[in-house]
Amino acid sequence: MNRRAVNLLLPTSALLAVSAFLLVRAGAQTAGSPSGSVSWPYVAADPSATRYSPLTDLNTQNVNGLQIAWEWEPKEKRLENGAVPNNFSGTALMIDNVVYISTMYTRVVALDAENGTELWAYDPEAYRWGQNAQATGFTHRGVTPWWDGDKLYLFLASRHRLIKLDAKSGKPDPTFGKNGELELSVGARWEGKFDKLHLSNQSPVAMYKNLVLVGFGLTDRVMHQFDAPGWVRAYDARTGKEAWTWYSVPRAGEVGADTWENDAWAVTGHANVWAAMTVDAERGLLFVPTSTPSNDYYGGRRVGANLFAETLVCLDVTTGKRKWHFQTTHHGLWDYDLPAQPALVSMTVNGRKVDAVVQITKQGFAFVFERETGKPVWPIEERKVPSDTDVPGERPYPTQPFPTKPPAFAEQGMTVDDAFDLTPELKAAAQAEMKKFRLGPVYTPPSLRGTIIRPGTSGGGNWGGSAFDPETGVLYVKSTDVNAVLKIGKSTERKDNPFAGVSDAEWVRVYEPGTAEFMGGLPIHKPPYAHLTAIDLNTGDIKWRVPFGKGSNFIRNHKALAGVNVPARLGTPGPPGAIVTKGGLVFIGGGDDALWAFDKETGKEIWSGTLPRRTSGTPMTYRARSGRQFVLVTTGGGTDAALVAFALPQKP
Repeated sequence: MNRRAVNLLLPTSALLAVSAFLLVRAGAQTAGSPSGSVSWPYVAADPSATRYSPLTDLNTQNVNGLQIAWEWEPKEKRLENGAVPNNFSGTALMIDNVVYISTMYTRVVALDAENGTELWAYDPEAYRWGQNAQATGFTHRGVTPWWDGDKLYLFLASRHRLIKLDAKSGKPDPTFGKNGELELSVGARWEGKFDKLHLSNQSPVAMYKNLVLVGFGLTDRVMHQFDAPGWVRAYDARTGKEAWTWYSVPRAGEVGADTWENDAWAVTGHANVWAAMTVDAERGLLFVPTSTPSNDYYGGRRVGANLFAETLVCLDVTTGKRKWHFQTTHHGLWDYDLPAQPALVSMTVNGRKVDAVVQITKQGFAFVFERETGKPVWPIEERKVPSDTDVPGERPYPTQPFPTKPPAFAEQGMTVDDAFDLTPELKAAAQAEMKKFRLGPVYTPPSLRGTIIRPGTSGGGNWGGSAFDPETGVLYVKSTDVNAVLKIGKSTERKDNPFAGVSDAEWVRVYEPGTAEFMGGLPIHKPPYAHLTAIDLNTGDIKWRVPFGKGSNFIRNHKALAGVNVPARLGTPGPPGAIVTKGGLVFIGGGDDALWAFDKETGKEIWSGTLPRRTSGTPMTYRARSGRQFVLVTTGGGTDAALVAFALPQKP
């Protein structure tokens, strides 16, 4: 089956194209006149990943008038070769009155920004090789623009390929690579020893001048010697020629190799870069968030701190040489990947302006560093954590880094005092169930008995990232505050082992259950299960923190809670994040069946727009040429998904 592009009428204007180019090439946004177009040219709004809009058209006074203006449905289906679409989790771009969105199957679609009419669609047929190793199905989170002079291109990372598209036609650029695409696994360390179909790019790539910078995703289910090694690769954006490659697991004689005992660096993969990266173009720096090495829950084959896994790494963007690094988790056993794109922020601390990079984590920390040096803005303390274990061959690391500021934005650790408590009887039952597991503070190791950890493996923070208001210095973060059970067992003990066929690991996590529950599905710990937090980065303090989301109807309607006064905000877990606007609003879907607006100063809920599906992506906002401000969010997944646009009603 051949790749195809459907090219429909794409309205354009030379003058507006040049204006858009000048606006977005620098990543800037200008509110301009009420009728002027204001773009959202990157998945995270700008190259600094602030997720901030200068628009004030929608504000605290009129946001309650928002209505659904249009919808676009990807209409992707299950395919005979086993491919399955998962969540529709992309964030759209808007450039020159055109919306660009990637779908679950990594199709790229251009839509009219005024009404959602489809202009063209490009299908890379990522499903042609069958289901990817994620098992849960295909998902994708966005594309990246690049201007060559006045001409706009889009870069798409799809599975093991990098594709360059003409943004006007939706067709691959024939001068890039081979017919517009590159094979990302070519020339990689251990090429031929790992299956390139295990690569699963989901995040948008990064750009710097004429370089396109690419990492890759790799499911936790893949765990064996010589599985794909984590890397960042830089390519010439015009030709596709490789410029440099940096590997997250060092080789013999390189810095960090001594943190892998018994030469485990020579066979250990993962530590990959599945989250988006961030470029400081002024300083020529690339900020790279890495993930857990293989395997995610058992480290007996890789004893040591394991640099540069679960590390924020700063590279020279032109050469790939490491400038500085900070490891946020030593010898990771909890799947605490760095999940979010680092945010470049400027704030004033003790009267001094600081240009910083902020990395949020699954364990619920916001690590803040000076960009050029990597010096922590506030002290980070290496503290003792539980290191005793009953898992054969395991040696948990005895200390972990804790920032003194800001405070953790997620709930951490688990004790019997955290038990579900909406009635005394249910609390007693939950506590009895809890005693079957190992409990303890954050970083309590996995165990044969089963350890309840919080945050769970999905965070805390996740790929939805943070939103930063440059005028106030406040960072907004959504947290998921649910547990996970890390029970370790022999990988061959169970016929229904979810790692069968993609693992030769001796020990793996046993998924029964994934989270600790009781009474037929109630969470073992008390609500709320999600929060929205505002952090003042000028002081390092939490400004406000509120429960986020209505939460599960299953919990609300559980027979054990009949007649119980259930909180209105149980909290909705989920990875999607928030955006913030000059108009005083924080918009977030966060996995709930509504789009919400909060007052950014107080954390008060001031509007919600009910949706027929759960939100599955982080929203974005723009002003179209008509002068109308829209807020877009992806919803649903599988065969029932839609990009939904909200706006105020048009004036007659």
